[in-house]
Amino acid sequence: MPLSLKVSSGFLGLGALVWLGKMVVMRRMDFKATPFDLGVALLVTLSAASIWASPDRGFSFYNYYNLMGRYILIYYLAVNNIRSRGQVKRLVWSMLASALVVSLYGFYQYFFGATASAVEWVDGAQFPDLKMRVFSTLENPNLLAGFLVTMMAIAAGMGYKAATINSKVILAALVILFGGCLVLTYSRGAWLSVLAIVGMYGMLCNRKIFWLLLVVPIVGFFAHDALLERIMSITNPTDTSSTLRIALWESTIAMIMDKPFFGIGWGAYWMVYPDYDFFINNANTKIFHAHNMYLNIAAEIGIPGLFAFLVMMYGHFRLALSSVKGAAYHSSGVMLGIVGAICGLIVNGFTDYVLFNIQLSMLFWLLNALIVVVWQQNQQRYDQGHSLRKVI
Repeated sequence: MPLSLKVSSGFLGLGALVWLGKMVVMRRMDFKATPFDLGVALLVTLSAASIWASPDRGFSFYNYYNLMGRYILIYYLAVNNIRSRGQVKRLVWSMLASALVVSLYGFYQYFFGATASAVEWVDGAQFPDLKMRVFSTLENPNLLAGFLVTMMAIAAGMGYKAATINSKVILAALVILFGGCLVLTYSRGAWLSVLAIVGMYGMLCNRKIFWLLLVVPIVGFFAHDALLERIMSITNPTDTSSTLRIALWESTIAMIMDKPFFGIGWGAYWMVYPDYDFFINNANTKIFHAHNMYLNIAAEIGIPGLFAFLVMMYGHFRLALSSVKGAAYHSSGVMLGIVGAICGLIVNGFTDYVLFNIQLSMLFWLLNALIVVVWQQNQQRYDQGHSLRKVI
């Protein structure tokens, strides 16, 4: 998914056709219910209802079925066709392998492949020492950062729960590699997400993990001037990026107040924003999202739609958390990693909206599906053990 949207979409369509073909050959409906079917249906329905409020219903309808369709498809395709712990293991390692490729390309881009696109993400007036920000295959440094935070969390969770030293070393190396590429994105929101994940792992796993928080001042002490300036600017609300975000939030809140129930329309933020442009005052400037996940969702599909999304996210988060102890070693590490990834998304959502990107949204729904898959496997193991005890 992070390597090519077209190729991943092709494989998703192929997977759907094979799944359908399997059901035709078997002559039965092969569909598993999940604890979240009603919540997903509510989110899908409220998102569809927002289309009627869009200034361009045709665009919103096309955008809705093209995106929501693939998110729901990847969710239920994974839930219904991943049946063994071995399949979970292969899938997660393929995700980490793709993240490795993305990270290596990010390093290559930083040292050898500087382009105009890499430079245009830099605010030269605010950060004169910052020359470029890498974005690898994801076209935007903040999106790359959001992806790397997710992969770091999963690798760290698996490494903590790994049963062998070799696995721990490999996964620790991946965390360091992903973290190094993350630094080169200069994404402040993602750095804060990493701190939140470290804090969460410290509370869930081992208090000694909190010592990792000392890495921040150590890195700051030895950092390049551009990195140090970027770190210190987190506390500065007057730089251009922060000022623009605050202005966008004010505009987005105005949208929500005007249309609180069904929103402005799925994917219609860029069309509606000029009517609420209190800051840029340029009709030719296109702003595609609010740089705040919660405000953006509430603006586009309404407050009830945001509530449905948050309930769904919270439900999967709790299920993953409950599965950390009940799963086998590898699956337990995956669940711990996904808990960290969702925690990172929750924090990052206050300053950005990485799920605006199709690949990252597909990844989000795939991770939710993996939570359900591991939970179902745990339930199956419990039922089998309970039946065995009855026989004995």
